[in-house]
Amino acid sequence: MIILLIIFLALFAASIKIVREYERVVQFRLGRLTGSKGPGIVLILPVINRLVKVDLRERYLEVPHQTAITKDNAPVDIDFLIYYKVVDASASIVQVQNFTGASVGLATTTLRAVVGDIPLDELLSKREQINSI
Repeated sequence: MIILLIIFLALFAASIKIVREYERVVQFRLGRLTGSKGPGIVLILPVINRLVKVDLRERYLEVPHQTAITKDNAPVDIDFLIYYKVVDASASIVQVQNFTGASVGLATTTLRAVVGDIPLDELLSKREQINSI
């Protein structure tokens, strides 16, 4: 009888998860997406459900040194930061395997495309405009 009570209490404790204000949890039931939940108390079925936490706060990544070619074929060395924020927790888990890596790749490709369309003189004079991209 005591063993059953201990098992019941352990399952009950495992079924309650607390999600912070800046987090969401993406819930999978038997491998199928059931949606995102939070903030607050989230009840789950411990054996059947799996939760993946997603941080919704703004974050930044420092991208390693990049070399790009301007429109007039001048090489330019670029260092930059990426500021990003997850808006859709479910999509960030289900649609992309590595959200951070995909963000870095997209930002690097976009910056190289922008730098490649601008001559060096114009690039140097429009630094503030390029910083806002």
